[in-house]
Amino acid sequence: MAKRRRRPKAFSMVKAVKANARERVGQPRPGSVIEPTAARRRRQPRHKETLQDLLGAE
Repeated sequence: MAKRRRRPKAFSMVKAVKANARERVGQPRPGSVIEPTAARRRRQPRHKETLQDLLGAE
């Protein structure tokens, strides 16, 4: 059996523009990871305290 010929990929304008920009400007710098701050790490309560809970706590 003969091997099937690979079909050429369709032309993509977006990929062509990006490749052109990479040649001219260079690769973009990788994004940096933003560490969560202490305030963001602390989970907020999902529901407000009910009146019964507030009165029962006293």
